[in-house]
Amino acid sequence: MQWRVKPVLPVTKLMGTVAVVVLAVAFAGRDPIRWALAVLVGAGLAVWALRDVLIPVRLTADTDGVTVVTGFARRRRLPWSAVEKVRVDRTTRRGLRSELLEIDAGDAIYLFGAHELGALPDDVLAEITALKP
Repeated sequence: MQWRVKPVLPVTKLMGTVAVVVLAVAFAGRDPIRWALAVLVGAGLAVWALRDVLIPVRLTADTDGVTVVTGFARRRRLPWSAVEKVRVDRTTRRGLRSELLEIDAGDAIYLFGAHELGALPDDVLAEITALKP
């Protein structure tokens, strides 16, 4: 099984990049600081979108273990013996509720949101639990 980034995410990030460029052209004038900020923010959004396009699959699971994406584009294979716990972490702060799939591998914890998984964390947890021996 595999879970991937929702396709709307990189499109939205690229639209943000275009919006930053349009706003820079409209309002930056000759101010080099505004242009530098616009270039920095636009490049950051573009790189972030590029990651979603190049590495869309964030989590895979089978009967042998799970593979997670770490850092920008590195993958780490975790056998089930290395996975201590898989759960959904729910937090509410300032009236906003968030749910993250948490994979605890002892030396590292991997967190995945619904947008990264393309599914609700509870649904992914149920599917992973069915695969785990």
